[in-house]
Amino acid sequence: MMNRLNSVYQHLFDPEAPSKRSHLLPRWLWLRMLGLIFFSAFYSLLFQIRGLIGPDGILPASRYLSGVREQAGALSYWYVPSLLWLGSGNHALMAMAWVGLAASLLLVINVWPRGMIAVCLLMYLSFVAAAQDFSSYQSDGMLLEAGFISLFFAPRGWRPRLGDASPPSRASLFLLRWEWFRIYFESGIVKLASHDPQWRNLTALDHYYENGPLPDWIGWYAQQLPHRFQASLTVATLVIELGLVWVLFLPRRLRHLCFFIVTIFQIGIILSANLAFLNYLVLCLGVLLLDDEFLSRVRATLLAVFRQPQKPSPQAPANDPLALDAGRPQEATRHRFGIYVKRASRVTSALMLSWIAYNTTALLLLMLLPALPLPTSPVVWLEPFRISNQYGLFAVMTRARYEIEFQGSNDGQTWVAYPFRYKPQKPNQAPRLYAPYQPRFDWNLWFASLGGWKEYPFVVRTEVQLLRASPSVLSLFAGNPFPGKPPREVRAVLWQYWFTDLKVKREEGLWWRRKMLGLYAPTLEFTPDGSVGATEMPDSQGIPPP
Repeated sequence: MMNRLNSVYQHLFDPEAPSKRSHLLPRWLWLRMLGLIFFSAFYSLLFQIRGLIGPDGILPASRYLSGVREQAGALSYWYVPSLLWLGSGNHALMAMAWVGLAASLLLVINVWPRGMIAVCLLMYLSFVAAAQDFSSYQSDGMLLEAGFISLFFAPRGWRPRLGDASPPSRASLFLLRWEWFRIYFESGIVKLASHDPQWRNLTALDHYYENGPLPDWIGWYAQQLPHRFQASLTVATLVIELGLVWVLFLPRRLRHLCFFIVTIFQIGIILSANLAFLNYLVLCLGVLLLDDEFLSRVRATLLAVFRQPQKPSPQAPANDPLALDAGRPQEATRHRFGIYVKRASRVTSALMLSWIAYNTTALLLLMLLPALPLPTSPVVWLEPFRISNQYGLFAVMTRARYEIEFQGSNDGQTWVAYPFRYKPQKPNQAPRLYAPYQPRFDWNLWFASLGGWKEYPFVVRTEVQLLRASPSVLSLFAGNPFPGKPPREVRAVLWQYWFTDLKVKREEGLWWRRKMLGLYAPTLEFTPDGSVGATEMPDSQGIPPP
């Protein structure tokens, strides 16, 4: 029994044996792509983090951390695993973003991959854990999970090149593929479980392009295509998510074919909607469906450039793996220490990857069979770290597009809008393509527009900071319409937007038509005693009509 368990352990967690069908090239490509995705995430934070969670931002991290400490005491460091406990001022926030940006670039150029992934994870988790509403996205969990597994997937060493001396384990490779599978399959499950008639009637994509978080101009043109085309894409989406991805467990040639199909699918999504780095991450994970033999045929020169022949190292006698020159005791000590470190590293890898495997499998099974009596404590323990997650994209399709707009006034009669950087606003302005950049403020306003202002208090917090003319919050907008002095009143109103059609665009140059629905959140002003008061309240809590 012990021999069989040891055999399974070695099969899963020992480095895979060198062969034509090993995965050195897919790993090399994946880690460069992972570095670029981390780069896009940290790059976007450079321009937003102070306005989002800085001391004079919308949801200051310092206030949040203080509240958590009061409620959870010593456990607060587990519930909010963040370096911002050491300091959450603007300098600390910017340092965190810059360190993450530097580490991601070093990962891209293949400098100490394991160390750079660890730094990226630490910096990104520190932000995500303290960002509150601005990190409630599935894409954040996807990136943290992929990064954590990649810690055990990446090669050792400062400049490992292709990593011939440190092949990946089967377990780490499988868990990255498993994440790829779950993102698709669980998204398909939630579409069926939601009972949304738009998926059943094949109308889910008829208005997807205009009603998604942040549309782009390619999506505008895609929506002009007939229903028959959109219905075909809806069917294709369900087939890919619920059926095609099972090819992961079939022979390699079918996996290669699957790679090309899902790559085309993801490129279409990337071009037609600004979904931040989410689809880039899913697309890049698909590279792990390939192997060295396939990639060497596609680009034979890759091996010649990046895979240098290894000089044979002196081997100790087979019957004494620790035997070294008796006259060099320091080398013998270092050799023994190295073996112990490798063993400890392998045991740690086995424990953590097994934990991730259990959690993610349990979460999937509970989606299918909610009453299944599975222990959930291991899942709960890891929840604060967002490294083993349940996914499910576009379960219910949005039926209309609403937009929150902030306006200021000095007389309560003439209202001037604060211009957004990325959200739709002016009807004659083409929606732009800027993913994988993620404008978290604009993105969150889309979610808020689908509910009431009491559900999304950051909207009122934004109004307050605009009354105070907070430079950090104003930097989230494209400009300040009140440059000399902040307005006397600030309000948030709700619009409904629709894409125009080809005829209107050709004749009037309009990409959008819109209609004012009314007040979304309370109109605020400073009272004589310096506090903030409401001068007008919305009629319906800001909730859009059905």
